Amino acid sequence: MMRKLLAAAGVMLTLAAFPAVAADQDFTLKNQTGYTIEQVYVAASKSNDWEEDVMGDDVLKTGANVDITFDAAENVCRFDIKVVYDDKEEAIWSNLDLCTISAVTVRYNRSTGATSAVTE
Repeated sequence: MMRKLLAAAGVMLTLAAFPAVAADQDFTLKNQTGYTIEQVYVAASKSNDWEEDVMGDDVLKTGANVDITFDAAENVCRFDIKVVYDDKEEAIWSNLDLCTISAVTVRYNRSTGATSAVTE
């Protein structure tokens, strides 16, 4: 009985030594642009394919937030993000380390016409 207890404790300690990496790439997208975002794409930075819109049929109104969750390889941290607005304009940010980023706030500066992303 004692051996089983010690073995179980050893397994638990071994698992605790490794940080959980599942869903480390998930993040919150905050829309502070003044426009509705209709589509959001997330792709590994080394990929040439945006794959599918992670928003599905949903849209992200200005002032709203959405939790973006997706399946990614455990050892991949660098991603590109593309948003498509309701007027079909696009903005892309490349090489973001989503393993260290918990939120991305998208902003639009009307005076300069520039769209920016601030990470947390």
